[in-house]
Amino acid sequence: MTYDVLVIGAGPAGYVCAIRCAQLGLSTAIVEKDELGGVCLNVGCIPSKAMIAAAGLIKKIKKADVMGITVKGVDLDVKKLVEWKNGIVGKLTGGVGNLLKNHKVDVHKGDAKLTTKTKVEVTSADGKKTTVEAKNIVIATGSTPIEIEGFEFDGKNVWSSTEALVPKEVPKRLLVIGGGVIGLELGLAYYNMGTEVRVVEFMDRVLSGMDAEISKEMGRSLKKKKIKTHLKAKAKGYKKTKAGLAVTVELTNPKGETKDEVFECDAILSSVGRSPNGKGLGLEKVGVNVDDRGFIAVDAQRQTNVAGIYAIGDVAGQPMLAHKGSHEGLCAAAAIAGQKGAAYDPACVPNVVFTDPEVASVGLSAEEAKAAGFDPVEGKFPFAASGRAMSLNETEGWVKVVGDRKTDKLLGVHMIGPEVTELIAEAGLAIELGATVEDMASTIHAHPTLPEAVMEAAEAVHNMAVHIFQKPTK
Repeated sequence: MTYDVLVIGAGPAGYVCAIRCAQLGLSTAIVEKDELGGVCLNVGCIPSKAMIAAAGLIKKIKKADVMGITVKGVDLDVKKLVEWKNGIVGKLTGGVGNLLKNHKVDVHKGDAKLTTKTKVEVTSADGKKTTVEAKNIVIATGSTPIEIEGFEFDGKNVWSSTEALVPKEVPKRLLVIGGGVIGLELGLAYYNMGTEVRVVEFMDRVLSGMDAEISKEMGRSLKKKKIKTHLKAKAKGYKKTKAGLAVTVELTNPKGETKDEVFECDAILSSVGRSPNGKGLGLEKVGVNVDDRGFIAVDAQRQTNVAGIYAIGDVAGQPMLAHKGSHEGLCAAAAIAGQKGAAYDPACVPNVVFTDPEVASVGLSAEEAKAAGFDPVEGKFPFAASGRAMSLNETEGWVKVVGDRKTDKLLGVHMIGPEVTELIAEAGLAIELGATVEDMASTIHAHPTLPEAVMEAAEAVHNMAVHIFQKPTK
């Protein structure tokens, strides 16, 4: 079995790369030890969003009385919810399988390990070994949830995101270790399903990788929901008790003094990040540079230091996002096919968080813009002033636009509020096309819609927003 391209890993980076390689006329195969679609389709992006959507619907039903709609009680059938979620996953993974088949991409099931620069040994579940050879090899093995000492995943008391997506029942009390994307997405979903949620975050703010104002706004939202959030806190261990689980947490006060406190819960969700799966593939033996964490160094074509071996997705470095991996897969395929100019060189990569409220960001924050040599100026528009947001009964949050004072270049857009994970696409396209803030402000937006908030935020950069009052600058 000899191919032009062999892709290791069938997640959103790998299967997209394999399909594009086939479209470009290259004989292609893919190796996957688990299910097609990888973490994203099976136990990540898609199933979590299905559960979050269901939880959001419960929230909307409970708030419907302000619209004159009275609903007497909401019953959640957890088993049926999980079955519905699994049905979505099944359709999508089946779709990936059909796409690979229709593009004549051979699928090899099993663990892959490089034995030479062009040969891969595939070990199936029953121990059978097969050697597959290819002129080009693409590593797309993704990442794995990080376990912290004292909170090893057992699927019962301590959950990773995987276990959180297949609950047998909704816990009354959930302690979330990690106030980042996954922890808050799932924590807020369980909150909307009726769970009492507590968040323990090691850093000094939640969503620490996002725009500082977004982090602050999310902190206010958590407080408003009465979700107890402990910052600069470290989870040290837990014990089983008659009442459930007792988690010991080291808290730090404003003076820097620490003390231990014990919090009771029924389940623990540990979500402190993910580790790239770059180790154990035989890459080091054939000369590929893999760092201590498991990241693989690549160039603009996503090629490693060894000719003919590429890496895409989570193993190729930050940001560890499915859409970034898919785009890298397309770039790598183009490079392998010999297309001129093939390179991974995006102007921006959007980051979306399906919390409640949603969060989305693309481009530079004001702090990043200043560090890059720009003279940043910001404009902000609140959803509380949006007629469409009011009609949806979702007025929490705002849109912020960052531009360069001298050139008016659009540098970044940051949002928190209703449907912002959808709204961010406009901003990403604008930055990719090199638009100015004025371009965004002068583009006619349909009324009444949520995207009008983007237009108004752009107007606010120039102190010209119509539907909020801004003090004259002169």
